[in-house]
Amino acid sequence: MKRQDLIALIDRKKSFLCIGLDTDISKIPAHLRDKEDPIFEFNKAIIDATQEYAVAYKPNFAFYECYGVKGWQSLTKTIQYLNRFDVFTIADAKRGDIGNTSKQYAKAVFDPRMSGLDFDAITVAPYMGEDSVTPFLEFPDKWVILLTLTSNKGADDFQFLTSKDTDSKFFEEVLIKSLQWGDSTNMMYVVGATRPEMLGEIRRLVPDHFLLVPGVGAQGGDLQKVAHYGMNEDCGILVNSSRGIIYASSGPDFAERAGDEAKKMQQEMKLLLHSIWKF
Repeated sequence: MKRQDLIALIDRKKSFLCIGLDTDISKIPAHLRDKEDPIFEFNKAIIDATQEYAVAYKPNFAFYECYGVKGWQSLTKTIQYLNRFDVFTIADAKRGDIGNTSKQYAKAVFDPRMSGLDFDAITVAPYMGEDSVTPFLEFPDKWVILLTLTSNKGADDFQFLTSKDTDSKFFEEVLIKSLQWGDSTNMMYVVGATRPEMLGEIRRLVPDHFLLVPGVGAQGGDLQKVAHYGMNEDCGILVNSSRGIIYASSGPDFAERAGDEAKKMQQEMKLLLHSIWKF
């Protein structure tokens, strides 16, 4: 998906909601577990109930890969179903390896002739540097989303270390260096919602790029603060919610409740778009 198409999608749906499909078979409603493919049946129902309100979906690969071939089949059916809709799709795979390995990872998520998958974007860890990232940037209209400032407790172990040479924090060095690899048409950054005050500083370094912001909802991130600090003139943020939407209910009404939660977030986003973005 091209950048202008993503911006138009946000404008049309009045939403910047991304829904994380972190589908844990132990948490899905009991009546689905006897289905041939309970993970896909759950995902399909969630997508049907929420696609009116969401602009993006983000399957987390760990929740599929742990089931081996069956999990990969569920993931393949999920992305093929998502691609029936006008949505932006993110492979939350957190890849990051030497260049020749990254080329294969890129083919796996971006070339449906190879694996059956056809995502718009993939999350990538930048620790191994340029040659581990650029293979993903070779595919037209595909995106790399670099892990930059995450919302987990362990983020403090490395991401705030300061360089003696530049006095910049590690996550700032990731932003600065990565500007040599891609641009705002093919690169985004993960910035956790639990650190909204840092979004302003990040915007100073990457004013035009989209930010993928996890941590709103179950992790306690504040949507209004994220929008205040993170939005740019193109909106420029995708806010992810996973557990707060997909596990809103564990009963037969799970999809309906997920739709209610997605609509609630979309309505708040619509107001924020009007007051901050002023589309």
